[in-house]
Amino acid sequence: MSNSILTPTAVTREALRILHQKLNFIGSINRQYDSSFAKDGAKIGTDLKIRLPNEYTVRTGATLSTQTTSEISTTLSVATQKGVDTTFTTSELTLSLQDFSERILEPAMSVLAANIEADALSMALDVYQAVNNVGSAITLNKVLGARKLLTDALAPSSNRTLLLNTQDNLDLVDGLKGLFQDSGEIAKQYREGMVGRTAGFGDIYENTLLASQTTGTAASATTYTVNGAVTTNGSTAVTVAVGATTFKKGDVFTVVGCNRVHPESKVDTGNLQQFVVTADYAGGAGSLSFAPAIYTTGGRQNVTAGGMPNGAALTKVGGASAVYKPSMAYHKDAFTFVSADLEDVSKYGAWGAREVMDGVSMRIARQYAIGTDTIPCRIDVLYGYKTIRAQLAARILSN
Repeated sequence: MSNSILTPTAVTREALRILHQKLNFIGSINRQYDSSFAKDGAKIGTDLKIRLPNEYTVRTGATLSTQTTSEISTTLSVATQKGVDTTFTTSELTLSLQDFSERILEPAMSVLAANIEADALSMALDVYQAVNNVGSAITLNKVLGARKLLTDALAPSSNRTLLLNTQDNLDLVDGLKGLFQDSGEIAKQYREGMVGRTAGFGDIYENTLLASQTTGTAASATTYTVNGAVTTNGSTAVTVAVGATTFKKGDVFTVVGCNRVHPESKVDTGNLQQFVVTADYAGGAGSLSFAPAIYTTGGRQNVTAGGMPNGAALTKVGGASAVYKPSMAYHKDAFTFVSADLEDVSKYGAWGAREVMDGVSMRIARQYAIGTDTIPCRIDVLYGYKTIRAQLAARILSN
């Protein structure tokens, strides 16, 4: 490509292209761009309301039985602004776009993408469905177990992704090496160390930012019991009888007698409902916070009518202080990532531009600093993220 003076728009679009290529988690979930801020620009802390799907029960017989439409919404705060600050000269803008991209934009976008992706992957701790494989290497059977959890939760069969940590990717590729596959896919598996499309997942990615996690000190048989049945619709906390061990945010547990019901028929599935701890618990008698909220009746019913029975024992996935490496299976609508336009500073005389690509908005601004005789440049993204429908995701806890 011949040299020319690079424009702010060209530089911003190239930066967005590189960033987008490096976001395999964010790139596979629901991405939204809030165009309402396109004129004046958004600020940190802007709140967006997201309505959740309505759910109803079915009448049997001819007699009318109306039900109230009770809409539930969740608030997503566009609360994080991250960027990379650098300095490049006017002469560097005369490079070809390819040279400028390789020398300046590539390293800047790599570190920015890693930090944004790591932020978004913290949503894994919101996922309450889990395949318990702690202490063992991942297998195709465990991947299919995650697929089953998504299917049982009525996740659409399209737009499903399997995101593997590096150890799980190694173990799964090794475990599948003897299976018959399409010649093109098996070549990719050997040459690139990647699993091709399998087990009902359209995309399978490897991600280095899926961090190891350590459970609380509570053993699998926690010794905690329910102190007062939890049956009220919308409940997100259970009072537990005295105990000395701890839970950490992200720990998964079940309660004896609290079964999951089919999302539509509301029939008891015979399987215990899984819950995730939403805040660290220091131990002792008290209130343990969890998700999902319990619903024992109505269109949103997710557990049997008895809810969490009084005196029922809590069982935790993984042992005391167990270390596991999570991978994750999910439908794109389990999570959302929202970005918004920052204020366009080019109207104040700065060299800069705002651009949007695939639901991610970026701003670049550069201006001469007379006090230091430099030309600093900043690249910014303003964003927020939220787990919207955790039932459409499942963690695979291995190693």
